[in-house]
Amino acid sequence: MPRGKTKKKTLPGFGITMGVTLTYASLIVLIPMASLAATSRDLGLAGLWRVVTDARTLVSLKVSFLCSLAGALINAVAGLVLAWVLVRYRFPLRRFIDGLIELPFALPTAVAGISLTVLTTDKGWVGRPLFELLGLKIAYTQLGIVTAITFITIPFVVRTVQPVLEQLSPDYEEAGLILGAGPSTVFLRIILPEILPALLTGFSLAFARGLGEYGSVIFIAGNIPFRTEIAPLVIMSKLEQFNYDEATAVALVMLVASFVIMFIVNRIQVRAASFAGEK
Repeated sequence: MPRGKTKKKTLPGFGITMGVTLTYASLIVLIPMASLAATSRDLGLAGLWRVVTDARTLVSLKVSFLCSLAGALINAVAGLVLAWVLVRYRFPLRRFIDGLIELPFALPTAVAGISLTVLTTDKGWVGRPLFELLGLKIAYTQLGIVTAITFITIPFVVRTVQPVLEQLSPDYEEAGLILGAGPSTVFLRIILPEILPALLTGFSLAFARGLGEYGSVIFIAGNIPFRTEIAPLVIMSKLEQFNYDEATAVALVMLVASFVIMFIVNRIQVRAASFAGEK
């Protein structure tokens, strides 16, 4: 490049873009998080510990985390299968089914919750045969919570895995099969390492969304204390009682736990990406 000439950049320089980034991150993430910590600080460590270790709060946190984890794990498998079918096969109504994946995004959460509850009660189209044949109850149980979270979060996995599968050429799979590898070996050694970072991203997004889900869960959960009550409902109950300190304390616990889990998933994702790059 001749002297005196500078390389033109599409976007403004580092200073401007970094300033915009820090400002946006502060307004959207850092300031709300700091406000949570500042509000809960008024309780003191003793008060915070009292709120967090309350039996009802502990059970609600356990229900929220375990049900969100179960829903995310189910979608990690189901979302991968759906993305695979939509990318690798051509069949009638494929575009229609592909569009249905976006339905949980467009559907109001309250509508989703009411619809799922009507379907899964003992008299519903889905719940009645399951109850009569297997004695299985979905609505007003933790299984119902998992069902709602699975429905709401399935697009996160499908839409993160789908672009990676579209870019992954089938030639690699055919080469593995020609060289004598079985289908399971081809999937585990060739396909999975390539899609694992995207799959982990979809899993973490589904888990985070499920953990904070409220509208679609409260209808199907039944909100039974010590059984199907979720942490967001405990927070809302405390807010309705104008008990802002305790509400923010529970929210702070969820925030910290979510960050720890997301950090662990992110580290696993980075290792998976580097492993795939080395291969």
